[in-house]
Amino acid sequence: MNADMIRMLFDYNYGAHRRLWDSIVCLTDEQFTQEVDYSIGSVRNHMIHLMNTDLRWLARLQNAPLPERLLEADFTTIEVARRRWSQVEAAMLDYAAGLRDEQLNDIIHYDMPHRGGAKSDPRWQILVHLVNHGTDHRAQVLPILHRMGAPTFEQDLMIYLWGKGQ
Repeated sequence: MNADMIRMLFDYNYGAHRRLWDSIVCLTDEQFTQEVDYSIGSVRNHMIHLMNTDLRWLARLQNAPLPERLLEADFTTIEVARRRWSQVEAAMLDYAAGLRDEQLNDIIHYDMPHRGGAKSDPRWQILVHLVNHGTDHRAQVLPILHRMGAPTFEQDLMIYLWGKGQ
């Protein structure tokens, strides 16, 4: 694992997220916020969850205080949520752009009170986790979008790589 591999995974992850947003913008704001009896609920709730997760992991990676959680109720429209998403995405890609190989094995210490307390993990594992977490939630949102009539897409890493000529 090296920094270029992490950057490739982040490019894949956020490229797939942008495609997800291309589908989400086909919804109405009512569909975006409509409760769904699956996982964490509405499409909005999934996207806010992803933002919260990325921002909190980014703070841990930077040894910074955890930010306050974004509240679903503050994001009543697709436009407002998409605008905030763009800021989160930029911060995550900026972080990945500055990664150096020698940082990847740094041990990150943090607290997860709801997951058993103190944890310590290599930076690279946290970064790969973020990509996996994004894939998991896209996989949850895509069938919701399909049921609501929005276009969907394949999100496989290999398809992304083939599109890049790799």
